[in-house]
Amino acid sequence: MKRASLWTGVVLVGIVLVAGLVSLVWTPFDPNRVFPGAALQGPQGAHILGFDQLGRDLFSRVLAGSQICLIVGVISVSIAALIGVPWGIAAGMLKGWPSELLMRVADILYAFPALLLAILFAAARGSSTWSAMTAIGIATIPAFARVARAATLSVMSSDYILAARASGTPYLMSAVRHVLPNIAPVLGVQASVSFGMAILAEAALSYLGLGSPPLVVTWGRMLREAQTYMFNDPALALWPGLAIAGAVLGFNLLGDGLRDLLDPRLREAV
Repeated sequence: MKRASLWTGVVLVGIVLVAGLVSLVWTPFDPNRVFPGAALQGPQGAHILGFDQLGRDLFSRVLAGSQICLIVGVISVSIAALIGVPWGIAAGMLKGWPSELLMRVADILYAFPALLLAILFAAARGSSTWSAMTAIGIATIPAFARVARAATLSVMSSDYILAARASGTPYLMSAVRHVLPNIAPVLGVQASVSFGMAILAEAALSYLGLGSPPLVVTWGRMLREAQTYMFNDPALALWPGLAIAGAVLGFNLLGDGLRDLLDPRLREAV
């Protein structure tokens, strides 16, 4: 089926977006409300997924967890793109040692994964959502820089760029008018893939206690709290696990579908 991955990704991402937007204004119950005597009970009445180990409505918590997932993805990808894209464009347009220096710095930054940066930020400023988002964003900068540089090198070999340079067009104007619009589709694909990785990284940080504070509902923290009851009530880990897997899969499939759609070498014949 043509573009099946694209449409599958759109559907999964759409579900996450709808869940996040709906949970901003409505959830069946307060995600942190405790129902006495209902701990670990199964679905009943309006509680369609049952209760967690403290007697909180599981569906409301899964729904509310989509908020942090989307916020972390948007902020961390924005941080990475706002720094990494100009970085990569500059490395692609410059020649000689300046370009090499920029990319070697990016390689050094690759040595600091999001988990290590989050530990450093947590030690310096304490665990928080902002620390997790900043760590994920900084760790993703080299990926955007490399993709932007590779795409810029391809654009810089085009005839219209050579004509613009011959006419005396400044580098900054060439970057804004010619390079950035032509590499935007590639950056969009990278943003979609990075969004999925940011969701996975935030879930891992929350699972380790390096993300959002305890009262903030996150899918990773739900998994951490459910591990003790894995054999008594597997549903506690099943639903947040499926939510994380569906969100990550959706953004990855969306990125693959956009790549196939926008890359003329991979575009399917209609």
